[in-house]
Amino acid sequence: MLPLAPFLTGFAIGGSLIIAIGAQNAFVLRQGIKREHVFAVALFCALSDAILIALGVAGLGLLIQRVPGMLTGVTVFGVLFLGWYGLKAARRAAFPSALDVGAGGPITLRAALAACAAFTFLNPHVWLDTVILVGSLAAPYSGEARWAYGIGAASASFVWFFGLAYGARVLTPLFAKPVAWRILDAIIACIMFAIAAKLVLWMMQS
Repeated sequence: MLPLAPFLTGFAIGGSLIIAIGAQNAFVLRQGIKREHVFAVALFCALSDAILIALGVAGLGLLIQRVPGMLTGVTVFGVLFLGWYGLKAARRAAFPSALDVGAGGPITLRAALAACAAFTFLNPHVWLDTVILVGSLAAPYSGEARWAYGIGAASASFVWFFGLAYGARVLTPLFAKPVAWRILDAIIACIMFAIAAKLVLWMMQS
C-alpha cells in the first residue's frame, strides 16, 4: 500500500499546477463540449502528464535545468503552434455563420491527438511544471514514498482532465447557440496569443 501522506502531497501539488486556463485545458474543454473524441483526448493528456511527472520524479528535471537549449528549442515551436491555433480560433470567432455545435467542423482522432501532443510537449511551461517543479519537490522523499508522491501528482491529472472533458457536457445546451461558440473561441484565441507572448518574453529574458 502506498504511503498516504506523500500521495496526498503529490495530488495537491499536481492539482494546484494543472487547474489553470491554459492551451491544453482550453482544447480539452472545447472537445468535451463538442463531444468529439472525449475519452481519447482526456486519456492522452492525463497519460502525457503522468509520463512527464514520472520523468521529473526520476530526475530528468535536473538534466533539463542544466541544458537550457532544450527548453529554448521547444519554446520556439510552441510559440509558432500557439500562434497558428490562436489565429484559427480568432477566425472562427470572427465568422459566426460557421459556428454551431460542431463549430469548425469535426476533426479526426489523429488530428485531435496531434493537437493534444503539441499543446503538451511544445509548451515549455508544461515541462517546467511537471518535470522540473513537480520533480524537484520530490526531493524530500525516497524509495516508495517518492513514487507515492509521483503517483499522487499524476492522479490529479487524471481526475482533472476526465472531469473537465466530461463535465463540459453540462454546458452543451448553452453552446447550442452560435454566440456562445463565438465567445469561447474568442477567449481561446486570447489565451493562445497570451501564452505565446509570454513564451517570447521568457525567451528574451533567459
